[in-house]
Amino acid sequence: MPLRVEPDATFKHALRNQTGAAGRPLAGMWVCSGSPLVAELCAGSGLDWLLIDAEHSPNGLESILAQLQAVHGYPVHPVVRPPVNDTVLIKQYLDLGVQNLLIPMVNSAAEAEAAVAATRYPPHGVRGVGSALARAARWNRIPDYLARASDTVSVTVQIESEAAVAAVENILAVEGVDAIFLGPSDLAASMGLLGQQEHPRVRAAVEHCLAAATAAGKPAGVNAFNPATARGYMAAGAAFVLVGADVSILARGSEALAADFIPPDAMAEPGGTPASY
Repeated sequence: MPLRVEPDATFKHALRNQTGAAGRPLAGMWVCSGSPLVAELCAGSGLDWLLIDAEHSPNGLESILAQLQAVHGYPVHPVVRPPVNDTVLIKQYLDLGVQNLLIPMVNSAAEAEAAVAATRYPPHGVRGVGSALARAARWNRIPDYLARASDTVSVTVQIESEAAVAAVENILAVEGVDAIFLGPSDLAASMGLLGQQEHPRVRAAVEHCLAAATAAGKPAGVNAFNPATARGYMAAGAAFVLVGADVSILARGSEALAADFIPPDAMAEPGGTPASY
């Protein structure tokens, strides 16, 4: 049976329209557990988008596929972050059916161009052709997939270093870059301010990039778990924001339960031994 994958299902289409009827930035959360069940729980939360992360989380091709299947049909946009800006990995992610990519550690226009090229078939890029074998084309049940594949993919690149901030205007000018995303934690580290993502210099760099994106007519997003910071960046022009993570919600929630029901002097490891990692 012929099928279609429509471009209006992509994250870039949602971002393009976020100033329309909704008139608000898109709020999302990290999904880092590697669990399809947790991904599905988060997909039904009412949030606009989820970031399924493979850079700092235990996610491989199989678990990403399972999570895509788990969230399919929910009114949420799954965005997937590979561990590195790598042509082969991007090809594999796209063939799995990932439509929305967040590429980490993009520090220059050349690196942004490489990310875009990895999502395009020749002659416009270097993506390998395997549509007959791939979920992306529903195993060639989408008859015009090869001709329309790039329309069904959105590419967001991550700005998370001083070099990237310095090059942000050039990165934004790369054709095929649909949006940028600011990572204040790594940006702070690159500025010699490890762990200080709220530092005024870091916030100024983020706001500089938000302004550059507005000037370029492209959406920009940011990671901000602090609600006041998130709202501040939204006011400064952020079109999409990550405001939490599955693992941090579970960690803080379980700690709160322990604090409520276990006396502080009974909170040591069983037998008094230190935690092992």
